Amino acid sequence: MQRLITILALAILALLFGSTQFVQAERFKIGIMQDKAGVAQSYAPMLKYFESKGVDVTLQGYRDYVDAAVKFEHGGVDAMVAGSGVAGSMIIKGIAYPIARPVSVDGTSTYWAVILAPKGSPPYTGGSDYFDGKEIICSSLASSGEFFARSILGPKRELLTAGSHGIAIKALSMKQADIAIVKNRVWDSEKEKFPSLEQVGEDKGENPNNTMIISNKTDKALVEKVKNVLLGLADDNSPQAMELKESLRITGYIPTTEQDFLHTLNLLKEAGVTRDFQFAY
Repeated sequence: MQRLITILALAILALLFGSTQFVQAERFKIGIMQDKAGVAQSYAPMLKYFESKGVDVTLQGYRDYVDAAVKFEHGGVDAMVAGSGVAGSMIIKGIAYPIARPVSVDGTSTYWAVILAPKGSPPYTGGSDYFDGKEIICSSLASSGEFFARSILGPKRELLTAGSHGIAIKALSMKQADIAIVKNRVWDSEKEKFPSLEQVGEDKGENPNNTMIISNKTDKALVEKVKNVLLGLADDNSPQAMELKESLRITGYIPTTEQDFLHTLNLLKEAGVTRDFQFAY
């Protein structure tokens, strides 16, 4: 009798599992860098979107670019949404590679550095002598900040570094520096708040924006699945997809490779980034 009960129980379980589809979500941890307050929170809908595709995503925030770079290099996440300076550094160091970047609602997917100064300042001449005797503030490890400055001025020039582009702009407005070098997208969104400042120059090359880079240690099959999910976002009209696109203010993602980082990589190399770079000067 006991054996019969056991057989019947197993048969019932087999029928239950055979008639119900169970999707085992694959786990994927993404780090989120921030170039201004609130950026990390805007990625929260990504959790539900990936879950709807069978990928269990967790998000890891960081204090600033330096914190993100150091922790990414030492592991703990599979991927990171990164500024091009940190992403390019990881490529040079052989730690990670890019797979995709978002296209914003205005159709852009790149950015560049702009040079800010108090209104009435002379325009940037294109040479390093423009910065002689000036206190410069910029976001640490940003291709549109510290890396751009050091590509012109070298690794030994003293700079004031800020935790974000927004902080650098505010510091300049408070006369804590003479020049700020920041991301053009942040300046465009903030400049109405700072009528005492103006753009006096800019980088002539563009950098990929908010690229997802992948640790070389991450399982390639899972990476391919994540990439396909991101690239499918543009044509996805599900509630989860629409919520994510609205939160990030994007239309979708496009493929991104090392080729898209040519300007960034050249800039970083001019700034002294090598395979041995430790994210500090």
